[in-house]
Amino acid sequence: MLEIKNLTKVYDDGTVALRDVSFSVSPGEFLVIIGLSGSGKSTLLRCINRLIEPTEGSIIWDGDDITATETSKLRHVRRQIGMIFQHFNLVKRSSVMTNVLAGRLGYTGASSLFYQFSEDDRNMARKALERVGIADQAHKRADELSGGQQQRVGIARALMQNPRMVLADEPVASLDPVLAHVILGYLEEMNREGKTVLCSLHYLDLVQRYASRVIGLRDGQIVYRGTREEIRRMTDDEFREIYGEDAVRVSAGRG
Repeated sequence: MLEIKNLTKVYDDGTVALRDVSFSVSPGEFLVIIGLSGSGKSTLLRCINRLIEPTEGSIIWDGDDITATETSKLRHVRRQIGMIFQHFNLVKRSSVMTNVLAGRLGYTGASSLFYQFSEDDRNMARKALERVGIADQAHKRADELSGGQQQRVGIARALMQNPRMVLADEPVASLDPVLAHVILGYLEEMNREGKTVLCSLHYLDLVQRYASRVIGLRDGQIVYRGTREEIRRMTDDEFREIYGEDAVRVSAGRG
């Protein structure tokens, strides 16, 4: 489904964010990427859907190298890859419904730039909001919502793409532990329905609870690969030894 080959990203200021990263992702996985802040997690996820252009290497999607693909084909690929952001990435002054409908822009015509969506799209958006429990917030401005509610809007927007894969860039980093489980529960539900999930996380308990496989980054390089069973056996001390003192454990009940 997805194969990353020798991916390197060097920013204009000389910062090396990724160094020769290679791994593959099979359909239906819940792959969690862990590492310190600045380890390259966000850069990796954003390179996969070409929000950031890699410096070297290949990103193979269904056998095609999308690092070299033309714009029209890239648009088709992006339809299949939903994105959920740490800081929500919503249009704050727009309504919740408008933000969710934005997930259909890859499928619709130019009229959608003026938010002239079809009734089918609007029905789809209402169902997506019902699924994440905030249908009653549809006509509020996005910036009137709490952080947890805004992240649910982000999930609903991703659902509008009907993606095969979901990239989630530290989606619970700004949420309390109970809300973190709520949000990750939605991702787990999508995964059970057959959608592949790549999610960056920072806390051992969450990784152990949700991951089917784990990749650890440090200084832009892969320093750990583990299965669900291997990560569940990892102690706090082992976790910190690999990822540093900032990689901590959090305990939370399900919400």
